[in-house]
Amino acid sequence: MWDAGFSYVAGVDEVGRGPLAGPVVAAAVVLPQGVPSRRLAGVRDSKALTPLARARAVVRIRRHALAIGIGAASAVEIDRLGITVTVRLAMQRALARAGRRCEINHVLVDGHPIRELGHPQTSIIRGDHHCLSIAAASVIAKEVRDHLMRRLALRHPAFGWERNAGYGTRTHQQALREYGPTAHHRRSFGAQRELPW
Repeated sequence: MWDAGFSYVAGVDEVGRGPLAGPVVAAAVVLPQGVPSRRLAGVRDSKALTPLARARAVVRIRRHALAIGIGAASAVEIDRLGITVTVRLAMQRALARAGRRCEINHVLVDGHPIRELGHPQTSIIRGDHHCLSIAAASVIAKEVRDHLMRRLALRHPAFGWERNAGYGTRTHQQALREYGPTAHHRRSFGAQRELPW
């Protein structure tokens, strides 16, 4: 994309499609043209990194990125609009925030094309494995969402969100049966797991 004349290329990725609780979070990261990969050593798909490695990667990304945007969509929006629409919404919000720092002229998306993003784009299957800016977006989105879930866990300690990030672990589901859902639970996801709501 840089060789084709696109100066400000944003990698976009999201986390949080599958949990029972919490938002879906997306990030958009614009890296400087020709940035050497050694400056972002250790930046790869967030699921492949330990929490410590991910925290170190975030420092490198923030040091070198031209722009970073974060977007989220709440559990209420997920229930109202569906997960596919809210993933797009979170990505649109992330791109809008990154776009305040530079005029994004191309987007690299993990997976399949998303026309609603409103930018020329290239989709890359397993993009978080093959594209540095998408991997950077994956790391930022994961770190932001996990931090948010740890903060929410202080208010709702029974569900273990500081450990499971809202995913449907046995402990989380048992707590749901004992205490019922919070305002941060995706009620539309409960029927898939025969939960009591």
